[in-house]
Amino acid sequence: MNKTGIVIILLCFLAAAAVVLWERRKARKTMEEIERMLDAAMTGSFSENNFDESQLSALETKFAHYLSAAEASSQNIAQEKDKIKTLIADISHQTKTPIANLLLYSELLKEETLPASAKANVEALYKQSEKLRFLIDSLVKLSRLENGIISLSPQQAALQPLLESVVEQYTAKASEKGLSLRLQDTDAFAVFDFKWTAEALANIVDNAIKYTEHGTITISAVSYEMFSRIDISDTGSGIPESEQAKIFARFYRSNSVQKQEGVGIGLYLARQIISGEGGYIKVASVPGKGSTFSIFL
Repeated sequence: MNKTGIVIILLCFLAAAAVVLWERRKARKTMEEIERMLDAAMTGSFSENNFDESQLSALETKFAHYLSAAEASSQNIAQEKDKIKTLIADISHQTKTPIANLLLYSELLKEETLPASAKANVEALYKQSEKLRFLIDSLVKLSRLENGIISLSPQQAALQPLLESVVEQYTAKASEKGLSLRLQDTDAFAVFDFKWTAEALANIVDNAIKYTEHGTITISAVSYEMFSRIDISDTGSGIPESEQAKIFARFYRSNSVQKQEGVGIGLYLARQIISGEGGYIKVASVPGKGSTFSIFL
């Protein structure tokens, strides 16, 4: 091979090497620009107006358009949450006084001397007003949780005070129905939000009282190495196996309890609260013998 051929080969090699180096630098520059875009997006400062599209690669341009669309979507979601927050506040405020008045006037009518049929109607009116108040309160709480308006603040604490507060709240209601509400003392600890976990447990205890005609409701807790478990056991009617996976759905009510009071939202709200704390709920039940709801925290 003559010198000219060798020179041509060397020039081709140098040209190829230069192209490789240029492509590497271009790729590195593209990655650096994408990283800058990601950093801006994560801090909420990304703007599609910050660059000249003609100077960017096709990949950078598409990525910039994607981040811009994501930023717009995030802003829309934030605006929708604000609207929902306002709507929830309005519903809570506008319904509180009318429902309170319904309950007040129902109680006043119950104290009057009325015919038996009228008394039955007044009692029904009072119960339905109570049911409406519970439904509105539950829906407001649920909406606030689901939309992030209310945030849970779990902290490690003893379970005994939590369980005692729930028992104190429902002892009178259980006694009125001739039921015994018992608490087994415990030294277990767990990570939970006191107020909202009490709300979840209260909904389960309330259900146990509703669907237990006679016997005992027992609350206990046990601690394991990685978690703690709270059991709420009753001697009620029990839940068929075919329905045990459905009872935590919103507004679900079994055909066997349609005549009982309730709106089918208490267990759903309880599950949302416990899930929000990183826990979960299980149920074990035998029809005719009772149920045990286990809350793992």
